[in-house]
Amino acid sequence: MPAQSTQDSLPVGFLLSVIVPVYNEAATLERLLERIQENPIPCEIVVVDDGSTDGTRELLQNRPDWDHLVVCFHNTNRGKGAALRTGFAVAKGDIILIQDGDLEYDPADYRRLIRPILQDEADVVYGSRFQAGQGHRYGWFYRGNWLLTRVSNVVNGLTLTDMETCYKVFRREVLDTLDTVANSW
Repeated sequence: MPAQSTQDSLPVGFLLSVIVPVYNEAATLERLLERIQENPIPCEIVVVDDGSTDGTRELLQNRPDWDHLVVCFHNTNRGKGAALRTGFAVAKGDIILIQDGDLEYDPADYRRLIRPILQDEADVVYGSRFQAGQGHRYGWFYRGNWLLTRVSNVVNGLTLTDMETCYKVFRREVLDTLDTVANSW
């Protein structure tokens, strides 16, 4: 990471790349883009439309003229993994963050998510919907995810609390070493 700036403990010249894979997200996408733009962290937003048919594509074609918005289109639905690979290929940031287009997750959390990477405590950070006792909101979904997460942790030697989370945040160098091939994610 570059030298630290005095403002908000971000490195000088820091850029966060927010990858937003979307498929039929017309109902929430515009508000999500506004919320990301409101975030004070310097970022580029890379939206990859994966063959939407609900007006998402048209919304993006007529998008606001924001300086740091990059839009890519897939002509057909190829899967979230394919959309992410497209986004990763054009992202220029020091840290890459994956944000779903449905507003289930709040861009106000970005600072907390990137902090461990900026402080050299982690190379990858995963968000969790089940921290601080919030699992009860998800009922049976929580219980199933809890079980699958425990099995995944045993198999992979990890300590995740929510393996199905949206938020996945990577130091650029780590992401560049991954060979992602799955089309569904």
